[in-house]
Amino acid sequence: ATMVTSALAAAAAVIVCHHVTLGYEPARHLIARRSILSKAAAAAATTAAATLGVPDVSMASPSSATPIADRLDATTLKLPPPSMGSELNGVDNFYYADWLEGEWDVTQTLNRAETPLGLKYVGGPSGSEAIAAKSMEEQRRQIGVPVNLRLRWVKTKFGVAEDRLFNTKSRLDSFAGRSVVSSVEYANVGGSNRASVLALGGSEDDPLQTTVVRFKGPAAQKVFVVGHAEEPGPDNKDTWAGREVLRSIFALTNQNTAPPVTTDTESIWHFVRVDAKTVKARLRIASYLNAQTDALYFDAKNRAVSFADYDLLMKRV
Repeated sequence: ATMVTSALAAAAAVIVCHHVTLGYEPARHLIARRSILSKAAAAAATTAAATLGVPDVSMASPSSATPIADRLDATTLKLPPPSMGSELNGVDNFYYADWLEGEWDVTQTLNRAETPLGLKYVGGPSGSEAIAAKSMEEQRRQIGVPVNLRLRWVKTKFGVAEDRLFNTKSRLDSFAGRSVVSSVEYANVGGSNRASVLALGGSEDDPLQTTVVRFKGPAAQKVFVVGHAEEPGPDNKDTWAGREVLRSIFALTNQNTAPPVTTDTESIWHFVRVDAKTVKARLRIASYLNAQTDALYFDAKNRAVSFADYDLLMKRV
């Protein structure tokens, strides 16, 4: 039980602090999740698969007209709407600048962690300011601490996409400081599925939108892409900005009856190509409350409740 509890606590810490599939997520559920996971691990007798549902995006609020790159420094943000433009073709994904194709050694450093609406909004499902204070204190201890990892983007017929299988494991393990991921798999959904990719000339290896992470312990995470937008530099082919909204469902996979925890986050990217082998980037993770989990959801009015801002230095392998 001790080993399982430790593994689950590590997985929860990484998920909560570093945004699940991308390797980072705001810390508002850290302590609450650790408590749930520890109690569940001690009581676990068998392992069963969790059933994770399709996200409800009907409450998404309209985005402001702010250009994507400007969202990196905005003091307030609202949850962007779901993107449905290519939902029916089955090959929808978040496609990046062509020059990101390849494998990169990355140094990622947190430089700021903020709670624009106040501490109570990051205090877990019940809005506990005590939990919020401890969570933010833990996250802010990571400011200025570099994390080294390797990331990969792959070229497809439809554009350059993140290798979510590779990057998910790399980010989660790197931020945890040890191996916490057992496996990562793609899941088929209507807007992004293997049958459609193959029918339209893609390959078996092309990334899909939705992933399922299984941890080394009775826990799993399913992550959906709710919306995305891309914005090449208007006058400079060496800059690119984009944003992606993710809905993540974290669940225990044993017989414990603790309900799944659902979180919504927006990843805002700005890449600058320095030369053929070097890219500098900024990343903001904006966290939003979720109607299925958070008591203060309606009070937040679809505004971001926390920001985690990172600098990245990327060197081509």
